[in-house]
Amino acid sequence: MILTRKRFLTGAIAALGLLVLPQLQARDLSSLTFATEGAFPPYNQTTPSGEIVGFEPDMIKEIAKRAGFNYKIVAQSWGGMIPGLLDGKYDAIVDAVSITPKRQETINFTSPYINGGSGFVTTKDSSIPSLPGTGTRISLTDDAASKPAIDSIAKLVKGKTIGVQVATIQADFLKKYFGDIATIRTYPGGKDTFFDLDAGRVDMVMAAVPNLTAYVKRSNGNGALTGYTFQNGVLGSGSAIGMRKDDTELQAKLNTAIDSMVKDGTMKALIVKWFGMDLSPQ
Repeated sequence: MILTRKRFLTGAIAALGLLVLPQLQARDLSSLTFATEGAFPPYNQTTPSGEIVGFEPDMIKEIAKRAGFNYKIVAQSWGGMIPGLLDGKYDAIVDAVSITPKRQETINFTSPYINGGSGFVTTKDSSIPSLPGTGTRISLTDDAASKPAIDSIAKLVKGKTIGVQVATIQADFLKKYFGDIATIRTYPGGKDTFFDLDAGRVDMVMAAVPNLTAYVKRSNGNGALTGYTFQNGVLGSGSAIGMRKDDTELQAKLNTAIDSMVKDGTMKALIVKWFGMDLSPQ
């Protein structure tokens, strides 16, 4: 075959197109949208003026500064958080999303930035007495410690009603360990569980310890933390920012900023500012 000038140019242009195409398809990370609930204090909450504030908004602000991108934070109900991410409504989710094997099948995570554990809260008028182990952390991966701890609580919650936010790791925990002995009542939002606890419609609430602590502080002495604090296993290995599976470049960019914040103490300072205690991942 004779290679004419026309054929040569056509082939060269086609080859050049193949080289340029990946660059044209490169992910633009200069402006990102993060979704959060805006109703999960002190991680995130919405002010009367509509501004979303809290630990995670402060963290995203610092991450953006270090990683060099513009951003906005939008409100999204918890139930639609991951579906909205997969549909491309936003670039990442930051809402105390715990890293679990089940979620890792669907989305990718950054390094964890906090691990407060999960626990229980009751009120003065609750039919559930004080649970054993208050202030003691138990890893669900340690069978020797977790089994007797769970059994000791199971005896006291049998026949009771426990409130929990729907589609959460705490809901998974309750279903797995107490689903056959107690009534598990789920709610669309975390604040709804506390409303019903105050109203006496549930005997106890399970949630992330930082949220329980925030509730106790605003309960005017009516609420009290009780029982063991559980972590790992079905409860995950800490909270992280979630993104789509193919967003590996974004994952690396966020990880670099998060890891630097952990290393220089900035992350710990933000955690203590909003939670009053150090809940850094171990």
